Amino acid sequence: MEKLRLFYCEVVGLAVGYRPPFASAGYWLYVGERDVLHLTESTPGETRSTEAVTTFDHAAFNCSDRMAFERRLAEHGIQFKVARVPQTGQIQLFFRDPANNGVELNFAS
Repeated sequence: MEKLRLFYCEVVGLAVGYRPPFASAGYWLYVGERDVLHLTESTPGETRSTEAVTTFDHAAFNCSDRMAFERRLAEHGIQFKVARVPQTGQIQLFFRDPANNGVELNFAS
């Protein structure tokens, strides 16, 4: 969980914010005043599949300053793919987090 928290804060630019006092450990990660990603450890006795390579395809975030993000990804040694959305010209960066979940950063053209 700490690797994921660090990744999403240092690489994606989210910030740890208020999280209600749940019984399980975890973090709510924010963009500004909005919580956008919840990281939670399983509670004692809770079973989660360990056979899935990943549990979802990807999380997508609207961003600005594409070049700064590309530098940050390079500084962290994270390989990424660049794509352009047909018709809108929007630029997307695709990469993987430490748990192998997909991450998509979107930038206006």
